[in-house]
Amino acid sequence: MTLEKIPFSVLDLVPVTQGNSHLQAIQNSLSLAKTVEYLGYKRFWISEHHNTESLVSSATAVLIGYIAQGTNHIRVGSGGIMLPNHTPLVVAEQFGTLETLYPGRIDLGLGRAPGTDQRTAKALRRERVETVHDFPRDVMELEYYFSDPTDFQHSGTGVRAIPGEGLEVPLYLLGSSLFSAQLAAETGLPYAFASHFAPTHLFEAFQLYRDGFTASKQLKNPYTIAAVNVIIGDTDEEAHFLSGSMKLFILNIIRNTRNPLLPPPKTMDGLWTPVEEAHARHMMHFTFIGSKETVERELKAFVQKTKADELMVITYIYDHQKRLRSYELLSEIDIFQKS
Repeated sequence: MTLEKIPFSVLDLVPVTQGNSHLQAIQNSLSLAKTVEYLGYKRFWISEHHNTESLVSSATAVLIGYIAQGTNHIRVGSGGIMLPNHTPLVVAEQFGTLETLYPGRIDLGLGRAPGTDQRTAKALRRERVETVHDFPRDVMELEYYFSDPTDFQHSGTGVRAIPGEGLEVPLYLLGSSLFSAQLAAETGLPYAFASHFAPTHLFEAFQLYRDGFTASKQLKNPYTIAAVNVIIGDTDEEAHFLSGSMKLFILNIIRNTRNPLLPPPKTMDGLWTPVEEAHARHMMHFTFIGSKETVERELKAFVQKTKADELMVITYIYDHQKRLRSYELLSEIDIFQKS
């Protein structure tokens, strides 16, 4: 199977591992970013989550600045900022500041989910009540704040994002539904699909996006990013053992518990019910576990089938050094395009 090389990137939720502090989780994130920058990954994104003891990515823009400061050239951004939690002006000012400090390195990925439970979402938003129609308007407002002011000299709003104005920070739409695919197509923005936990509509969403894509100032041709879980060990057996931590993490999501990332158990037997196991395996449908050779073969088939332009990789491994090793082995496969 001969395929062109494509960029690989990293999505980090900044997980807290059992027995370690929040500070250690943040320091591990920087360690991972430095490693994947050296290995040639294209970008390093952090996702926004709130009120989740197992993840410390709530102050997403602050962490992006921390990662950008500690690295040299890798693109750093959000995967994503959950836009309904924030006013577009505040997001534009934050990412305008980041782009000013680290020019040409900042990405702004946007999602419309709360990134938390409804009670926490209400605490974040206070009296703001978001509807399905607000997200497209908020995206357009962000584009306005980042654009050259002369393009909107007759808008009459009088509101400017400083810094931010004229910086053209690239926007990416994130999603797991056909709604987000259609919006990305209509706005001419790159589209990243969250197939690492919501695999159901991946192929349909990509097709809808490509068929309906309209060129924009930012993007002339459709660009798709598929998010996938990857765990590579020196052997298939080691990788499957290490994946136990990911299975426990996903079980936390199913049960709505917030435990730290746990060491891998010897077996999952007795830890989940048959219904929970079936649910977890559905969520992990696009998960690639094994030796470098095994994962390479499976990822090639995935890329050939999806025609993804880029892969965004998530790796849940309890042992930090083993996690770094997994990304190292992934960078050695044939279709990895070094940035």
